[in-house]
Amino acid sequence: MTANLQVNPDHTAGTQPIYRRGLMLVLSSPSGAGKSTVTRALLAEDASISLSVSVTTRPPRPGEVDGRDYRFITEARYRALVEAGELLEHARVFDNYYGTPRGPVEAELAAGRDVLFDIDWQGTQQLADTAGDDLVRVFILPPSMTELERRLHTRAQDSDEVVRRRMARAADEMSHWPEYDYIVVNQVLEQAIADVRAVLTAERLRRRRQVGLAAFVNAMRGEP
Repeated sequence: MTANLQVNPDHTAGTQPIYRRGLMLVLSSPSGAGKSTVTRALLAEDASISLSVSVTTRPPRPGEVDGRDYRFITEARYRALVEAGELLEHARVFDNYYGTPRGPVEAELAAGRDVLFDIDWQGTQQLADTAGDDLVRVFILPPSMTELERRLHTRAQDSDEVVRRRMARAADEMSHWPEYDYIVVNQVLEQAIADVRAVLTAERLRRRRQVGLAAFVNAMRGEP
């Protein structure tokens, strides 16, 4: 297994390096609660994590770029990917379909890089069935339903009818919070970003992910 080299500033030349396997960091929330904003902040400040770019059958929104925000595909192509087992997870959300391509994610994990997922609870449940110890789940809650509705209207991406649909769906989405490892309430955006960053830092230090740790300790002890 190849993995990412973790460098401690105190290490001297020739010290046995520690290798780490990557992790899958899932961020979920009701629409408007802040997961996409937190996602962008993490990606901007941390070169060791990359975004899993989902495929979707919905049309691009203003400013979205194919291959960066999503891979926009036809429904026929989407169904072919599902049948071929090439999606780690897939779900229908409102009137559109979404899914995560398997190949790019598995390559990143093996190379010791972390992959961030901006997906809903349905996709997270599917990942939990296959990802095992690679998966770290974070659910982001709004401070109140009133604030959630205000944020949906403020971002001005959806019609009033779509906002009503999203609000109606939010209560059901939030009922799935017990399925996640960590819960972050996005009262103040900067603190929510810091909280998720702390989760990522701690999970990277999990003993099971530092696959080269035994060799590192044995080398310090003079053992083969």
